[in-house]
Amino acid sequence: MEASKELQEKALEVVEAAKATGKIRKGVNEATKAIERGIAKLVLVAKDVNPAEVVMHLAPLCKEKNIPLIEVPSKEELGTAAGLAVPTAAVAVIDEGEGKKALKDILLKFKPE
Repeated sequence: MEASKELQEKALEVVEAAKATGKIRKGVNEATKAIERGIAKLVLVAKDVNPAEVVMHLAPLCKEKNIPLIEVPSKEELGTAAGLAVPTAAVAVIDEGEGKKALKDILLKFKPE
């Protein structure tokens, strides 16, 4: 899903808030499991993942489970938002914690087709 810069920043805010006061799953494998279990509320994927095949399965999976997926510009940005010292390709928000309002704003913009 192509997201506006504003939406990307809001999504990263949700990850930061969830990291501090809620729950997140970091990395492609953890995010995939959260989506499959239906516990993910929001999924963020980095655009600069190489090879792209590593995260290609996440978009159809999110669509199937009706979970919003937002692409962010870089793994570094996503890793930083998730509180990691290393870049990460994907993050799933399980419990948004203090990021409730920002997540609600994102969900309002994401109407399923």
